[in-house]
Amino acid sequence: MNSHAWTAPPTVMLTVGGNFHLGDVDPDSTPGFEHARRTGEHQLEARRDHLSDLQERLYAESRRREAPDAVLLVLQAMDTAGKGGIVRHVVGGVDPQGVELAAFKAPTDEERAHDFLWRVEKRLPAPGMIGVFDRSHYEDVLIARVRGLAPPEEIERRYGAIVDFERRVAQSGTRIVKVMLHISPDEQKARLMERLERPDKHWKYNPGDVDERALWDDYMAAYQAAFERTHTHEAPWYVVPANSKWYARLAVQELLIAALEDIDPRWPRADFNIETEKKRLAAS
Repeated sequence: MNSHAWTAPPTVMLTVGGNFHLGDVDPDSTPGFEHARRTGEHQLEARRDHLSDLQERLYAESRRREAPDAVLLVLQAMDTAGKGGIVRHVVGGVDPQGVELAAFKAPTDEERAHDFLWRVEKRLPAPGMIGVFDRSHYEDVLIARVRGLAPPEEIERRYGAIVDFERRVAQSGTRIVKVMLHISPDEQKARLMERLERPDKHWKYNPGDVDERALWDDYMAAYQAAFERTHTHEAPWYVVPANSKWYARLAVQELLIAALEDIDPRWPRADFNIETEKKRLAAS
């Protein structure tokens, strides 16, 4: 099975359009994929080799031809939405030497002394790499807005700064794929309860997550504002329904494949005489 299993590409089905409203997205839905879970899981496995091949070509091309291309996957979501599963089951299917993962936590004192994008720029993927931001600079217009960590005029400034920053990053050769994994409050409650009921998941539980649930509507409004202000041609937003983990993983896999296919990395040609080297090797 291949990408034709989709009725329409995820790049079309999941993109944030001009009249997009987050409240219209059903977190239980599987846009563009009308098959059952088992088929989706088989599709995820079947497409893994293609993703891995594209990633290896990207890496090889940058090492031999100094090509500038890279991919940046930005993952944003409410807690328990499955960012870790994307990293393990999608990005984890490629050669780890070609991946750069950054998980942005609360800024340090040093980071607070700089503009909010200072620490982000240092973690951008190098040419030939797939970079993954597990949370990102968008925390500075999401939690900062909801929790009042910055005044409204500063939040407004940050939207413009993000657009300018991402445009510059895209112009340097990095394809930016911004994904919001969208789960429902009820699904989040069930996943949090599972963490409490299973000793092997207690380490994942954060009591603060319950406090954040009380601000759910505020967070949804903050996401909506971020989509409206920072969705651009150079750095599009995709909203992926994530109540079904298998679908979210499959959709993000296809979004990554689409970005890599757009780059179309090629195996670099040898810069030495192959026949001569065969003879030298045979004689060695």
